[in-house]
Amino acid sequence: MDGIMNIYKEPGYTSFDVVAKLRGILKQKKIGHTGTLDPDAEGVLVVCLGNATKLSEMLTGKDKEYTAVLRLGVTTDTEDMSGRVLRELPVDCDEETVRAAVKSFQGEYQQIPPMYSAIKKDGKKLYELAHAGIEIDREPRQVEIYEIEVISIALPLVQLRVRCSKGTYIRSLCRDIGERLSCGGCMEHLLRNRVSSFTAETALKLSAVEQLKEAGRLKEAVSPIDSLFPSYRRLTVHRGAERYLYNGNRLTMESFPQRPDALASEELVFIYDTKGELKGLY
Repeated sequence: MDGIMNIYKEPGYTSFDVVAKLRGILKQKKIGHTGTLDPDAEGVLVVCLGNATKLSEMLTGKDKEYTAVLRLGVTTDTEDMSGRVLRELPVDCDEETVRAAVKSFQGEYQQIPPMYSAIKKDGKKLYELAHAGIEIDREPRQVEIYEIEVISIALPLVQLRVRCSKGTYIRSLCRDIGERLSCGGCMEHLLRNRVSSFTAETALKLSAVEQLKEAGRLKEAVSPIDSLFPSYRRLTVHRGAERYLYNGNRLTMESFPQRPDALASEELVFIYDTKGELKGLY
């Protein structure tokens, strides 16, 4: 089966757990996700099936939106409440100061990723080093916070809505806001509301996927591969060019029944055979 599923990852599961359970439900090996969620986090996990896994790298850069709860006054080694408490400080700031500090992170900024992450250093994942009690210096990475707003404040808790770029760690954002307020902070809860057009409201828990499988309605939960790229042009080859398409060979303008309008040199287009089946991204 080829396509994309919008899975609701529940707290307590790793993203790998979700993929492993789906392999068992679907009886299919070729499955991957497009962006890890921490075990305690929940929400949208976009999963690729079959040939869709070839596009997973393109999907990881999609726009993401989160709702997070920041706890001020507490700093931990994992940057969330699951970790070991390193420091506790009083929260003396008022709501207006908190709102200003939060808003100051809108835009681009250099973020130091957490030690407890899957980023690799000399072939080792950082979380493996962290579990061994080793902490190393991490290079800051430029991320972008497209939008950030305070939903509610009940100090020391601050609920945030964040829309951000690929590579942004919300845990680290919470840490940085706490540092700016001079009291420290960590993430108490995280919900991924949206990845591109996939939302938490329409995401399916694993139990719901199992029910659809048993009812023979699994296709209802699978979106076509090209559905995430509505701006890409769709071209169909003529029958004589299908053998080139099936083998992944180069196509020329003569491969199409009607010569397509001018294509930009780096433009990506979906190519279909005469049966209307998607066969390639060129």
